[in-house]
Amino acid sequence: MSKNQSLADLLQQAQQLTTDLQTGGELPRVHRNLQQIAEAGQRLLEKTSGFPDESVDVKASILLGSRGFDVPKLTQKLDSLNAAKTLEPIEPVVETDIEGFLRNEHENTLVTVIEQSRRLTFDEAERHLWRSMEGEWQLEKERILNSLLGPGPDLMEVPSEPEVRRSSPLSLQGRSALDAVGMAYAREVYVRNESVLDGHPHSLVTAFYDISRNFVDKNIAECWTLVKTLLDVPILPPDAYKHRSSSPSIQQQFVAQSRSYLETRYRTYIQETVYGSLSLAQLGGVPGTYQLVRSYLNLKQAAMIPDLEDGLVDDQPVWAMVFYCMRCGNLDDALTAVSKASAAPSCVELAHCLQEYKNSDNLRLSPSSEAKFQVSYKRLMKSCKDPFKRAVHCVLGHCDVMNNHPDVCVKTDDYMWLKLCQLNFDTTKGSHHSPGTGDQLTLTQLQHQLLEEYGEEHFNAHQQPYLYFQVLMLTIQFEAAIDFMWRVQQLKTHAVHFAIALYDQNLLNLTNSTQAQILVSVPEGVHQLNFPRMVIGYTRRFALTDPREALQYFYLLKGLRGPHSEDLFSSCISDLVTESREFEMLLGKVEDDGTRKPGCVDKFKDDTQDVIEFVATKAEQKGLYEDAIRLYDLAKKHNKVLEILNRLLSQVVSSPCVPHTDRDRLQSLAVHIAERYRSHPHTASGRASHTFFLLLDTMQFFDHYHAKRWNEALEVMKQLRLLPLQPGETVEQKVTAFQAYDDEVRQCFPDILLAAMSILYNEYKQTSYSTPRPGTPRQDGGQEARKNHLRQLARALITFAGMIPYQMPGDTNARLVQMDVLMG
Repeated sequence: MSKNQSLADLLQQAQQLTTDLQTGGELPRVHRNLQQIAEAGQRLLEKTSGFPDESVDVKASILLGSRGFDVPKLTQKLDSLNAAKTLEPIEPVVETDIEGFLRNEHENTLVTVIEQSRRLTFDEAERHLWRSMEGEWQLEKERILNSLLGPGPDLMEVPSEPEVRRSSPLSLQGRSALDAVGMAYAREVYVRNESVLDGHPHSLVTAFYDISRNFVDKNIAECWTLVKTLLDVPILPPDAYKHRSSSPSIQQQFVAQSRSYLETRYRTYIQETVYGSLSLAQLGGVPGTYQLVRSYLNLKQAAMIPDLEDGLVDDQPVWAMVFYCMRCGNLDDALTAVSKASAAPSCVELAHCLQEYKNSDNLRLSPSSEAKFQVSYKRLMKSCKDPFKRAVHCVLGHCDVMNNHPDVCVKTDDYMWLKLCQLNFDTTKGSHHSPGTGDQLTLTQLQHQLLEEYGEEHFNAHQQPYLYFQVLMLTIQFEAAIDFMWRVQQLKTHAVHFAIALYDQNLLNLTNSTQAQILVSVPEGVHQLNFPRMVIGYTRRFALTDPREALQYFYLLKGLRGPHSEDLFSSCISDLVTESREFEMLLGKVEDDGTRKPGCVDKFKDDTQDVIEFVATKAEQKGLYEDAIRLYDLAKKHNKVLEILNRLLSQVVSSPCVPHTDRDRLQSLAVHIAERYRSHPHTASGRASHTFFLLLDTMQFFDHYHAKRWNEALEVMKQLRLLPLQPGETVEQKVTAFQAYDDEVRQCFPDILLAAMSILYNEYKQTSYSTPRPGTPRQDGGQEARKNHLRQLARALITFAGMIPYQMPGDTNARLVQMDVLMG
């Protein structure tokens, strides 16, 4: 029963809802289909569309009119605008209308040219922007890379804030970033430059060798001994660095010096060994290499070595005597040892070959003798167990180049000497070895083997840097040797001076770009070294503390070109002057009488004016305009001085004079230059001078204006005759004169007009508010005449501002009119 009652209750409630919908509510019940609803919506749309009600226009006019807009006139102006002349295509004309056709063609041509010019201008501007950004990034990247060449104390020695130097000029006095070794090198570079400038020859290699003997590190002295020996060659052609990989004669000269160094060094080693144990060595007989070798073999007990052949000479193995005499570079003593063992047939044969070998110009057997010797070696020597005999035959016959003879060549020096003796410099047809046999060793192959195949890891280069450096130098790989030493932090100073010494002898192959890596590999050719980058990177550590020394190093780069074909000497001076701020010391100073006091650059007897002008141009390009002004003044480019000064003064001429601001600093500089140019001759044009002095006088006007000295300011402006303020001067005359001013003066006119109008307005207010003292008669006639005169001047300024052909800032005219109305 309860369930039925619940359903009944629900039915009753539903019926009640239907009744409410039919009888209750404000809106009637709607029964419409979709089409009827769409039609009703369309009728509503037609009622609301169409022209706006007139009340809307009235409201808009009231709103805009309160802001100073004339709505009807503005509507007329908008309706009169027609973009069809410039944007719409030209109307077609019939073929018989020649005049219309020509007019259309003329207009079409103009439109096309304008559009092309606009597009080309934008494209060129974009290309110029990207070129400029790329150039700046390349310079910044090079600066970053140079500063990150390796961690070490040199990065801490360079002051990072040049402001410290400017604020405290004596803070670095007596302090240098150069250590004793660097100072010794720098002194020799200075002597070299002085000798070159005086026309006297000077050998940097010899000078560096001499000072290296006083260094604590004796390994460096040994490296300089090697370099000095290598460069002790006959006069080479100026472009010898280009032919080191292709000229056999040049290669032979350097290899001969490498062998000479190794042989002298080994003889010194034997002598020190023998003199250290004279009692055991039993040194005696005629002094010479022969007796030294015999005594050395006594110490080594060479007679006890097994498998030695052909007997003894003076109680020592004959082939050991021959080998060590040859190793010391004494072929005469080697012949002596062979002659004493004439009982052995192989010694007799060797004596003839050794005599021919000694008498040859290039220490090489003739092709026929060498061929016979090689055949004999292949037949007999491969079964020979005497290591000294095998080594001697390999040296004389240039054969078995793959055999390193470890029994006798126990040190790297021995290995290098053996390989240098086996080098073949003639690889053409008809040479000593038949092509394709592989039994020959060229200098290029040896260089590739030592640098690429063995490399730094094989020689443990980072633990033995001097050894690897000497290995590369002995095989005439100057660039690779210097690059390796440059990468060793504690040897950077020595590396750059090895490069300087070789560059001074024109023996370095330089990179084509100064932005390349330090070492650039060239396939099948001589590696290239970025010498300028090394010198610039080295000088960065002391350029701020020792600019004179840095200047001496930069002179080494004279004649080399930078990425933009600029002279690197001038470019480095520009960077040095900018960073060190030592204008007077480096470039000189302009005295009060207009003469120039010489600077350090003048010592190089170069065209100093061109150098200073280049530095000034670089400063201007970097946006360092005040530095550029001083530098152009030094270079006697007075017109350029005034050109930049005018551009800078026009930007600050109307600013208040506050101490230590850009305006105060520029005004002091301009006044100093103006006093000198007034009293001494200069080369600036009359137009630039007139603009310069006019801007200075205008600054004086604004100084009075900001100090509220109205009368003085107005008097100055009347004397300048820029505005129609004097009796008898018409507005038209001043408008004509305005067109003759430079742009630097024209862009000051909005501020000049506002300042002048403000002065007139303040004078007007003072005149209006002034009251006579009690008991004195009023003189309204004089006061009104003064006010009328001020109003006339104000209206003249308004007229002048409207007539000059110059686009005023947006609020200038409004402010001028406002002050004129307030005076009206």
